[in-house]
Parts: sequence; C-alpha cells; structure tokens
Amino acid sequence: MSGLERSSIRVCDLTTEDLRAISGWTYDDAWSVYDADGVLDPTVGYWAVVRTDPPDNDELIGFLCLGVEARARGMVKDQDLLDLGVGMRPDLVGHGLGATFGAAAVEFAVARAGAADSLRAVVQDWNTRSLRVAERLGFRRTGTHVVGAVTFVVLERPPLGGARGGE
Repeated sequence: MSGLERSSIRVCDLTTEDLRAISGWTYDDAWSVYDADGVLDPTVGYWAVVRTDPPDNDELIGFLCLGVEARARGMVKDQDLLDLGVGMRPDLVGHGLGATFGAAAVEFAVARAGAADSLRAVVQDWNTRSLRVAERLGFRRTGTHVVGAVTFVVLERPPLGGARGGE
C-alpha cells in the first residue's frame, strides 16, 4: 500500500478475525511498547480502521478506541473531553500514512462526541512522529502525564467553533 485516500478509509465494528490479527501485532525496537498485551474488547470502545479500496475487500490497517480504553493509566475522565487512542498495523507505521489514518479516526471520534466536546489523546513523549501527526490534526499540547518511567504528552483538540461542553 503506497498511500491512502481519506475516502478509502472507514471505521467499522471489529470482527473476530480483526481481533485475532491485532493480538498478534508486534512492533520493532522502542515501538514494542505498543505490542498488544491482550485481546481488545469491541464492547468497551474499540473499532477497526479499514482500507476499503477495492470496495469489496476491506483491509484492516489499524484500530481506534474511545473513552476509558484510550486513557493512560491514572488519567481521570473529563466530562468535556472524549479520549481517543489509535493503533496502526506495524508494517504500515512510518510510511507516511499517519495523517490520513488519524484524520479518519478524528472524524469518527468527533461524530461520536458531538459538536460540544473536545478530544484528548496521549502520546509517549519520544514518539515524535505521532506527536507531529496529532498536531497537524489540530491537537495542542496541554501537559504531561507520568506513569512510572513513562512520560506521555497530553494533547487536546477543541471542537469546531471553539465551544466546550459536556454530557
């Protein structure tokens, strides 16, 4: 896959086959912190991100999660924020697909959150590629969150129009 068009990506329910595939994903070197550490549960906020070109053959390219599953350990829920997390298939990481993949995830999260909610994401501080993508998607650094020896950069993306609100 040399590139992705936004129109060729969609978010859908995870299948049993997707879950099995994701549980086997492993990343190289420092990226191994993103290896799956268990089976994802679609009933608690996980979805598949698929490439739909050609239309009759969806190809799993990653996943996204919303809410508690997207928060780093110890982060507190904020009523004005919907937490968003993503994971891209290891063989696609680092090939310039992050912005298109991320845009699809943000579009899905915004639709789920409603116009009044901001999005929040956390990225490990050494992951400069993901931080750049998040910032290109409208996220701004708002702080850090430390879990043991790991420092996460906390990013927020305001809703369209700048209004904040909650459920």
